Amino acid sequence: MNFKLLFPTFRNRFRFVSARLKKYAAEGKGDAPGFSSALNLGTGEGDYDRMIARYCTEVIGCDVNEEDLAHARTLNQGVMNLRYEPNNALALSYADASFDLIVSCEVIEHVGDPAQMIREMYRVLRPGGTAIMTFPSREFPITYDPVNRIWQWIKKPGDREFLISQGAYAFGHDYLIGSADFKKWAGDTGFQILEFQGLSRHLVGILEIYWTGIAQSIFKKNARNVNTDTGTTLTMRPASTKEPALAAVTDFLLWIDRTLFGWTSRSVGKGVVLRKM
Repeated sequence: MNFKLLFPTFRNRFRFVSARLKKYAAEGKGDAPGFSSALNLGTGEGDYDRMIARYCTEVIGCDVNEEDLAHARTLNQGVMNLRYEPNNALALSYADASFDLIVSCEVIEHVGDPAQMIREMYRVLRPGGTAIMTFPSREFPITYDPVNRIWQWIKKPGDREFLISQGAYAFGHDYLIGSADFKKWAGDTGFQILEFQGLSRHLVGILEIYWTGIAQSIFKKNARNVNTDTGTTLTMRPASTKEPALAAVTDFLLWIDRTLFGWTSRSVGKGVVLRKM
């Protein structure tokens, strides 16, 4: 099973992407709804690819990490319209207007030049193409990471963005994505923002406070999401894409989180849909 689907933040991202694939595939041109050619930019361990492939004629999953790609190939073997290859999000090897869908989940915060990644996405998308993205938010709730939230309040100009490499700044995050910054990058590039919403708020924050980053640093291969795998030998990777039965409990917690805290702009992550005009 894919144990990641038990974690509220991951589950919320997965559900966001699934719902948007279904929604925007239904807008397909002609008699055959769906997307012709899709790119999962920063596919990682391949968690989303089988789902993406259901809505597309052809899918490419690309990443800079060869070991992650090897795992993704094994995880999704038998998906005939899916292939994997190494590529760099800041300098994609694909021709202009190659895809009518790009999915990119939790990638832009790792590339070093987020604006350049958005420009590359725009370049390889066809006119009218759709991009579905998720990323960690700089406007995270205090329940998720009180140390770094308080640091943001008191730090002086020129100080580093975070105080400790845990909480919101675990998982290899040297920076997070601010909403205003992202909207400017997307707008300056020429994207239309179709959707922009918070994913996971105060309840989810307190449920995952600090321990998830610590657990990943101990158990996850390539815990810092870098070019080559480093660190732990206590490797945990999903053995399949099967959804655990207990994911229903996670869904219930997400419903409570939305019901109680849907009013706030603070969120652990953001889900975005862009269109190339």
